[in-house]
Amino acid sequence: MDTTYDVAVVGGGIAGLTAAIYAAKAGQRTIVLEQQQRLGGRAVTNEKEGVYFNLGAHALFKGEAYETFKELGVRLEGSQPDVNAYGIWKKELCLMPMSLSSLVQSPLLSWKGKMEFGKWFAKLGTADTSKWNRISVRDWVEHELSDPMLRNLFYSLLRTASYAMAPELQTAGPVLKQLQRSLKGVFYVDRGWGSIVEQLRGIALSHGVECAVGWKASSVEQENGRVRSVTNAEGTRIPAANIIITAPPAAACKLIADSEQTALHRWAKQAVPVTAACLDVGLRSLPKPDHNFIYGLDQPVFLTDQSRSGKPRSAVMSEDGTHSVSLLKYQGPQPDAKRDELDLEAVLDLAQPGWRELTAARQYLPKMTVVHDFPHMNRTELPGPAVPEIQGLYVAGDWVSHGELLVDASAASAKRAVQHLVQGKQAVIA
Repeated sequence: MDTTYDVAVVGGGIAGLTAAIYAAKAGQRTIVLEQQQRLGGRAVTNEKEGVYFNLGAHALFKGEAYETFKELGVRLEGSQPDVNAYGIWKKELCLMPMSLSSLVQSPLLSWKGKMEFGKWFAKLGTADTSKWNRISVRDWVEHELSDPMLRNLFYSLLRTASYAMAPELQTAGPVLKQLQRSLKGVFYVDRGWGSIVEQLRGIALSHGVECAVGWKASSVEQENGRVRSVTNAEGTRIPAANIIITAPPAAACKLIADSEQTALHRWAKQAVPVTAACLDVGLRSLPKPDHNFIYGLDQPVFLTDQSRSGKPRSAVMSEDGTHSVSLLKYQGPQPDAKRDELDLEAVLDLAQPGWRELTAARQYLPKMTVVHDFPHMNRTELPGPAVPEIQGLYVAGDWVSHGELLVDASAASAKRAVQHLVQGKQAVIA
């Protein structure tokens, strides 16, 4: 393949497809190169026995990705689930204080704790969270909250909003902003996030983007400090004036000769991945219908029925009404695959006794990478969008965060990369 492209995007996940669409809309001849046989990356959806499973529990916050999808013309069909929830405390399920009525009824907090909780949620709704960008979650919780149980509640809520179990390391501002957004409700997508991927693919093709699947990039060639092409293991070369890498940081470094001499190497060294054990089950019915949204308070777990009640309806996550229930165990540096699976099964035993006899489908991912980096205290610089030492080389993805979390970082970094690329071309022309 000797056609020269204006932009070659390495990786066909959310970041890659988003970058490709914006590049094509800016008049750039663009190709997406994806090593797997289907596009989507970690946003693919697997169908098992008529039940739709994402790669772990997915929720769309009303942040950068939500606005980007809307801007690109993606039809977001699904549901905003209700917020009624339970918390696991000392192996018992207790009503969580998620609304005024549940705040009054919840046994988790004393009256003093309930007053403090109500004050903070009212304050959080309009707070400028950026003032907490330079302190850790641990410091924020211990300094701002006095009630011990309220601290446990906030640790659980912040962990769920970011998937990160690193309160000493994680910066407070970005995750508090994410929690702030959750107060407006989150969105569960009909038939999983694969439906978003398919729409992004269609939009990309409609703008002339070419997509090559099963194409594993092996190196990015340079000449005189500027990218020239990207090559795969078979030696197929694709000339491109600009290359946007949306691969993980370590993989991105392997594509670049002498990457240790570039900022890309520094960004990879400072990256701290977030992983989770993910158990998804399709249940023909729920023995305890109310137990469909559960936070772990004294253990790092979470359960959600992705097809639970919402506005204007429940999200469609199966073809016959089977419930698609997702569980997570947020992992530290030394996960134990079997132990994590048993812990998640124990949560199901507590929440939905008899679930095994009602299981229609099952999926277990022992160590799913949620993001390859996130805003934390040990970051020395913001990654991307341009790799300054190599002209025409850009990065995007969940790890290329300038304060955004999760898929919001993927969408925002993709837009930044294309904006930087287009502005650079205009500067050269001028």
